[in-house]
Amino acid sequence: MTETITSNITLNLDMTDLKKYSQNAQEAVKSIKSRAGKQGQFLNWIKFLPENQIQNIDTLFDMAEKAKDNKYTDLAILGIGGSRHTTESLIRMIGKEANIHFYSSVDSESFRRFINSLDLAKTQFLVVSKSGGTIETTVAYENAKKVMQEFLEKDDVSDRFIAMTDVSSTKSNLRKIVNSGDIKLAGCVHDDVGGRFSIFDDATIFTLAYAGVSKDDVLSMLNASLNAQEQYLTPDLNTNIALQQAVFNVNCKLNGKQKHFIEYFGDAFAGTTFWEKQLKNESLKARISTDTNVGPGYLHYNAEADLDSNNKDSFFTFVYVTPQEKVTSAVLTGVINAYSNMHPVSSVELKDLSLTTLAQFIEFKHFETLYTGNILRQIEGDITPIETALPEVLQPNVEIYKKEVRKAMAE
Repeated sequence: MTETITSNITLNLDMTDLKKYSQNAQEAVKSIKSRAGKQGQFLNWIKFLPENQIQNIDTLFDMAEKAKDNKYTDLAILGIGGSRHTTESLIRMIGKEANIHFYSSVDSESFRRFINSLDLAKTQFLVVSKSGGTIETTVAYENAKKVMQEFLEKDDVSDRFIAMTDVSSTKSNLRKIVNSGDIKLAGCVHDDVGGRFSIFDDATIFTLAYAGVSKDDVLSMLNASLNAQEQYLTPDLNTNIALQQAVFNVNCKLNGKQKHFIEYFGDAFAGTTFWEKQLKNESLKARISTDTNVGPGYLHYNAEADLDSNNKDSFFTFVYVTPQEKVTSAVLTGVINAYSNMHPVSSVELKDLSLTTLAQFIEFKHFETLYTGNILRQIEGDITPIETALPEVLQPNVEIYKKEVRKAMAE
């Protein structure tokens, strides 16, 4: 068992021989560093984004205050994929979800239930889409606009919507709506930042401000993000826990373990499970299949299969906050021991759920994902040319279903 303790995160791995992957780890770090900051690499979440948000913090907080207008308390976020899961993950982890609502569906019954759950007199809508043409978000915006027009008994409801989208109206239909005056307030979705890596983009910072998180706390989060990125860009396997977790993932895969289960303990992580599933499965494709659960509830529907002697292709990562109660500690210890007796296991222990700790954790997950895919491809002999974006930041297969949807809509 290998244990590495950082300032706010402790990583334990069921693996002692990290050194055999040292060269692969160094190459992975070199690959990421050589691409960061370059156009078309979709790595602008490294350094550029948190630095930009620190500079832009007053604008985003002013926008949130203007949107709340001393009379609105709730925010309904219309978005799908990274446009939703990034913000939802962070908002839920810090316990600010009571007045923040998320919607991604397209069917009328889901929309009816969502709208009925809102106090429309106190709610603003945040529409998030980089392209401004995502069908699920477009339909949600159009339906929400009709609802607000009927509720307010007027056509102009532009002051009840905020948009986060591309800055260019040639790239985003949503920006055209903003420019036409149909939406009054707008921020941006930054270029070269893939949706699943966009947790510190305008939509989340705006939502934190709207939810009442202080500017100082958000600045601490962004600075912690920058510091964590620097730590996770070191090639030293002895100290870089993102590299260590990636090497553990790779080693499991090479030993016939195809399915990676991330087991979060605590209801605070209910939104994080969706974000991590998207982060891993869009980035690693079919190389490693990732699933996520929230414990301890999942034990009563998964443990029977997880701990079956016929389960030969799984490995597990447990994520939890340092337990404060004996029963919590006992459950975690017992569960991790039981799983460790049958499967490769790693554990990620967070000091707390402060924004500073969560910033470190988010970057840990970002870099773990990149390094896992990069090292696996190295071993397979699949080397991406320097001028080409890494497969871990792209999602070409998502377009397959979108293309079929567009065809069906045209029929």
